[in-house]
This record gives sequence, structure tokens and C-alpha cells, in this order.
Amino acid sequence: MSSRVNESIGRAFALRLGLWYAALFVASAVTLSVATYALLARALAAQDHDALASMLSRYAVEYQDEGLNGLQTMITADAGQGRHERLLVRVMNQRTEVVYFTAPPGWGAFDLSWLDRPAARRSGWTTIDSPPDGAVFEVGTAMLDDGILVQVGRSSHVRDELLANFRARGLQVLALIAVAAVAGGFLITRAGLAPLRALESTVRSILRTGQLDARVPLTHSSDPLNELGTRVNEMLGRIQALVVGMRGALDNVAHDLRTPLTRFRNVAESALVAGNPESMREGLAHALEEADRVSATLTALMDISEAETGTMVLAREPVHLASVVDEAVSLYADEADDKAITLQSHVPSALQVVGDRTRLRQVCANLVENAVKYTERGGRIDIDAGPTGDGVSLTVRDTGIGIDPADIPHVWDRLYRADASRTTRGLGLGLSLVKAVVVAHGGRVDVASMPGQGSSFTVVLPASART
Repeated sequence: MSSRVNESIGRAFALRLGLWYAALFVASAVTLSVATYALLARALAAQDHDALASMLSRYAVEYQDEGLNGLQTMITADAGQGRHERLLVRVMNQRTEVVYFTAPPGWGAFDLSWLDRPAARRSGWTTIDSPPDGAVFEVGTAMLDDGILVQVGRSSHVRDELLANFRARGLQVLALIAVAAVAGGFLITRAGLAPLRALESTVRSILRTGQLDARVPLTHSSDPLNELGTRVNEMLGRIQALVVGMRGALDNVAHDLRTPLTRFRNVAESALVAGNPESMREGLAHALEEADRVSATLTALMDISEAETGTMVLAREPVHLASVVDEAVSLYADEADDKAITLQSHVPSALQVVGDRTRLRQVCANLVENAVKYTERGGRIDIDAGPTGDGVSLTVRDTGIGIDPADIPHVWDRLYRADASRTTRGLGLGLSLVKAVVVAHGGRVDVASMPGQGSSFTVVLPASART
């Protein structure tokens, strides 16, 4: 039902968009046609006016120079050359008597009294709106020096027929344009909305199946909709990675918390069964230890999640890296002494970074703790730091048991513990927190290790964090 509703909504949107495109295209075509028609009508009128003015001037001059005979000869010559089509010529003497008159064939039967109107008899140009054939008739009048009036008139019938033919053909063309605009609008709309339909189909598939591996089909074009599809695919990839990571983390949390919770329950039951204060006190102590372990696991997981999702608030300030390292070394100096491990720091006292002092101390403490934990008795741990080409590097190098090459890609994963470290007590979250905090600062982490030859963990903070 929802799918059919979405499809109908999509078709309605495409229909509206296509109709808008067609309406805009047709409106533009109509505007262009009207403008063309107006310019053509004006050009034809100007052409007729110029031709009529030329004939009036020629006839007036000829009559004044050669008289009526000369005028008749010129009119006859013009008629023989086809220049006298639908032309009216009238000559009147000083007593307003017509001394010469010629008109197009068939006009003799009509009442031509409109030529005697004051407007038509004034010297100059006038337009008569009601000639015998219903067309506009333009009359030019020239008054000679002796009071003779020469009138030349021409009907707009030919021009009107041409413009009428233009209008008829224009309407036919506009009808074709309208059909083409509607068809083109739907085709262009369909092609233009194809990426949106693909995006909608992908989102609908994800909502229906819950599978985040679906992706929006992309083309090789650089249009904004294709770029939108690219960004959506990137977003889906990140969401999928986060969901997979969350599922894995939840599985690991469920597995790793089951053991301390079971021990917590067993200790509490044993204390209750024993029934004496000393056993109860010892059971409560063990229970508190297991509760602290669970709390530490959850706190570390929350810190990692905040860092990875970008919600961790970092109080950035200039920090002397040597003091942070010294604090971390002092935390595990006693444990290192118990194992006869040489723990030394070689960090320049003037070296500074800009970052969150508390979070950077967590990074250093986890790296040192990890080195002390997996370095055998009598081993050595060295901490070095210094400026590099792209920032500041901090390296913790030990002579411990090392890491198998197959495990190196996973040492930064949450709750991951290699088989060689399973016997060592720990949460499996220290290195994950290190990477998350360093990446939140804009840096990177790296590890180099060989079984039995120790490990080297390197943290690099970006150049912008260096002072």
C-alpha cells in the first residue's frame, strides 16, 4: 500500500513538473511569436508607406512638370510593370473637381465619398478604416503650388492577407510546439528525476529489509543529483560500519561482561552461604572489585563511542607532552619495578601540543600500561617524542612478547584480545580508546611488532596541534 502511494505521489510530482516545463516553454514560444508578428506587421506597414510615399512624390512631380498626360503615361507604365496593384490615384483642381481618377478593378461600383472626407483631403497622410473591401486604406495627399491636389491611396488588403496567413501558420506551429513541449517536459522530467527515483527506491529497500548494504546506482556525470547519490552512499557506508561495529561491540560486551557478572554472583552466593562476618567481608570486597571492572568496561566503551562519533568534548589547550608522559610513567613505575622493567622517558621538556590534557594523559597511560603488562621480567620500555614533518610523534617501545602479524590489524578493535594475551588480566579496550582519542584530535596511530621481539606503538598528532 505504501509503495503504491509513493509511486502515485512520484507520478503526480513528475506530472506537475512536466506541466510547468511545458507551460513555460509554450509561454516563451507565444511571447516570441507575438513579438515576431508585431515586428513583421510594423516592417510591412513601413514598407507599404515608403512605397506609397515614393509613388506620391513621383506622381506629384510628374503632374506638375508634364501635366495630366505625363501623369497618365507614368501610371500606365507603372501598371505595366506591376507597380500599380490595388493603387488609387485622384487629381483635383482648385475647384475641387476631379480631373483624374483611377482605382483597382471593381472599385468603380463602390461609393468612394470617403475620399472627400477632410482627413483624406488634407495635405499629408491619413488612414481610412472603412474602405470598400474592409481593409485599412492609407491615403497620401500632396498639394501643388497652383492648388492642385494629388491623392494616392493603397489598401492594406495584401498586407492583411500575409499577416492572416502568418497567424494561421503561427497557430499551427504553436500547437505543434505545445505538443512537443508536453512530450519533452515529461521525457526531461522522467530523465531528470531518475536519480531521485533511484534514491527513493534504495531508501525504501533499506526500510523494508533493514539491510544497509543497498546503495544508490550512480552514473559518471557530475550533476548535483548524482553527487547527492554519492554522498548518500557514503553516509550509508558509514552507518553500516557503525551498525556493524555496534553489533560486534554488543556481542563482545555481552561476552566479556558475562564472566565478571557470573563471578560477582558466585562471590555473593559464597559469602551468603558461609554465614560468618569475615567471609561476608571478603565476598563484598571481591564483589566491589568485579563491580569496578564492569563499571570500567562500560566507561571505556562510552568514551570510545563518544570519540568515534565526534561527540567527545575536548578542552584544547597548550600541553607540555613531557609532563603528561611523566604522569603516566609514575602511575606504573611501581608495577614496572616489581617486574624489574627499565621504564624511561626521553621526551623534550619544551615539546608542546594543543589538546585535551586529560584525554592525552589517558592515551599515554594506556600505552604505558599495555607495555608494562606484556613486557617480561627484566625487560625495557622507552618512551620517545619529537617533532616530525607532519606533526608531533610519541612512541612507546618495549621488549615484550610482541604481537603475531595476523593480530596486528585487530589490536585497535574494541574488546579484541589476542590468544597470547588471554591469560593476562585486562578489558581489551585500552588500545581502542587510544586510537579513538587520537583520531578525535585529528591524529593517527601505528604499531610495529614481531613475536618475541617487542612492540612499538606510535601516536602522531597533526601539525596544527604543535606549538
